[in-house]
Amino acid sequence: MKTYHDIPHDGGSNVAGQVTDQTNRLQARLATVRHTVAVMSGKGGVGKSSVTVNLAAALVQEGHAVGIMDADINGASIARMTGLRNTSSERGATGYRPAEDALGIRVMSIDLFLPDATAPVLWDAPTQHDAIAWRGLMEKNALREFLSDTEWGALDYLLIDLPPGTDKLPNLVDLLPRLSGTLVITLPTAVSHFVVGKSVTMAKTLLQTPVIGLVENMSGFVCAHCGQEEALFPGSRTEQMARDFEIPFLGAIPFDPRMALSADAGVPFMDRYHETPAAQAVRRLAAEVSRFLNQKVSVPANP
Repeated sequence: MKTYHDIPHDGGSNVAGQVTDQTNRLQARLATVRHTVAVMSGKGGVGKSSVTVNLAAALVQEGHAVGIMDADINGASIARMTGLRNTSSERGATGYRPAEDALGIRVMSIDLFLPDATAPVLWDAPTQHDAIAWRGLMEKNALREFLSDTEWGALDYLLIDLPPGTDKLPNLVDLLPRLSGTLVITLPTAVSHFVVGKSVTMAKTLLQTPVIGLVENMSGFVCAHCGQEEALFPGSRTEQMARDFEIPFLGAIPFDPRMALSADAGVPFMDRYHETPAAQAVRRLAAEVSRFLNQKVSVPANP
């Protein structure tokens, strides 16, 4: 039986050439993006996508051009949270144009291509059972196409909202070896720290990507009657976790039900409730992210 290395050519499919061409397109496309940031957690349910959307809004309010790429192919939510679920991506001269929300955030998501809200992502295979073997590879290819075939234009920040799982960041780093940094989101619980810590190790030690810092989401809640802030999960050790991993602790975002309601309705929380403790915490986070990235040498975006 012949092995892969015994085959003298690829039968005329030119797979290697296609991959090289797409890689070159990806590099050219992102030449006008100053900073690419992966927002990750490793664990679902920590509010990572909500933090991504509101961080993008805070950066836009500071005068920056911002895009979000929803890298969660099977659980995409960014289009819904930004009010773009019923918007489609139009074909431009050199690729697909991202949709823009009310604040001007440019969004690319698989949701922009699905026929309705209940449609799942199905890969082309004789049966969906057969598709299991190809799913990881196809998701990585979809990620590559979102990056290389989207007309992002000049951006100060491109936030990439990664799905849960420690295996997702390596796929992104393969595509973007010059990733500007990773932002890690956790809840103030021991279980969340246990799972999220694996992602920090993956980013910091194994992949050696810059870690911007650790963010604690849903740190507490503010009483609507007295204004007193109480811990939502008492006994948080998130700051200690950041010290243990030797990464910056970027602050805590208190729980505000209006943030979830705004995401459900697709309206900007940072615009409607800009004076709330949660919005102020997100603005402080945006300032820390900007400070970290702009102290590094980066490629300027084209005018």
